[in-house]
Amino acid sequence: MRVKRGFATRHRRKRVLKAAKGFVGGRHRLIRPARIVLMKSLMYAYRDRRVRKRVFRQLWNVRVSVAAKELNTSYSKLMGGLHKKNVALNRKMLSEIVQFALQ
Repeated sequence: MRVKRGFATRHRRKRVLKAAKGFVGGRHRLIRPARIVLMKSLMYAYRDRRVRKRVFRQLWNVRVSVAAKELNTSYSKLMGGLHKKNVALNRKMLSEIVQFALQ
């Protein structure tokens, strides 16, 4: 007796095509390109979740640096002074304070 694997195959393919929704051209219609591009997109998503953290920290540092310049000091002197005084504010909170203080 022959084995028909219609359901499992269709289920697997539908899952891939559903995840590839929004891709352009055959990448969301055809199973082969969809699978390849989906793997690539998942790799980018994994990588960029880590890159986002880096980018935001750079942004916060720039904001604090600009505020330090307005106070006629440098970023490193400001951070060093805060460290000496045991001010335990992370860069995100510092940038938020700076943003509202300069407005």
